[in-house]
Amino acid sequence: MAQRAQPVLATDVFQMGNIQWKQFNVDTSSASFSPPKPLLIFTPTVPGAYPVILFVHGFFIRNFYYSKLLAHIVSHGFIIVAPQLFSNGLPMYGPTEVEYAGKVADWIAEELQHLLPENVEANLDKLVLSGHSRGGKTVFAVALGHAKTNLKFSALVGTSKYCRTRPHILTGKPRSFDLKMPVEVIGTGLGPEKLNCCTPPCAPDGVNYKEFFNECKPPCAKFVVAKYGHMDMLNDDTPGLIGTLVSKCMCKNGTTGPRDLMRRTTGGLVVSFLRAQLNDLWKDFDAILKDPNLAPTEVDGVDYIPA
Repeated sequence: MAQRAQPVLATDVFQMGNIQWKQFNVDTSSASFSPPKPLLIFTPTVPGAYPVILFVHGFFIRNFYYSKLLAHIVSHGFIIVAPQLFSNGLPMYGPTEVEYAGKVADWIAEELQHLLPENVEANLDKLVLSGHSRGGKTVFAVALGHAKTNLKFSALVGTSKYCRTRPHILTGKPRSFDLKMPVEVIGTGLGPEKLNCCTPPCAPDGVNYKEFFNECKPPCAKFVVAKYGHMDMLNDDTPGLIGTLVSKCMCKNGTTGPRDLMRRTTGGLVVSFLRAQLNDLWKDFDAILKDPNLAPTEVDGVDYIPA
């Protein structure tokens, strides 16, 4: 493989991009294009063909709690489809969540294009699975074939899972995931720590980002946002009792800076990885590998295993 040129240490991925965009909701009762679950969609409004990201929320989390993070990513030239996999009561049984994520993927292939702005094209040859917490585990399960879908995925971006739900996909064996796509795993330094003596850690050792990365085959990347916690990529405002409990009272959160730094760091890591893997544009990703201090907050645990 030809050696890449040494990167110039500068990157704009940790700032909002310059692509204009909009967001809108699609309900299951929409007349012509009813999705299997309610959707929050982010799309550029500038003409062009853009990769599509299917983003799955975490345990008990509303998809719009991620709106600031997803806005950061779409502003760099991506279309994002974020389903709400539960609407009332408790979250779904694990395999049912995986099944519906697969159904949303098929809906993307059949209907998404009809809802996009004029001259904006969903490039389904560059389709990405992404998820946070339990949603991260869900997208790994979809990628491993636990959901029936007609689509082929090009990359996977996930964060450590919330709890050990079915289907159980971790094997404990290095490089055991049969994934034929590049994978980026983003963890948090405080995720494995307890908030207090009464609550378990939200991303406990043995089933968190470390194990998911260890079971991925190359190419795969790992980053750890050192001084933030498992829920710190959410919006500052997560309305409602459940929103407050999930965002503030279940996991140990960072106290060294605003959540905006965590969101910008996570968004930039996602954008740089996908630019490299989908478009062969390595400048930003190589720059971050060489100097993680380019991120707005401390990033450690950096590892990249090329193909």
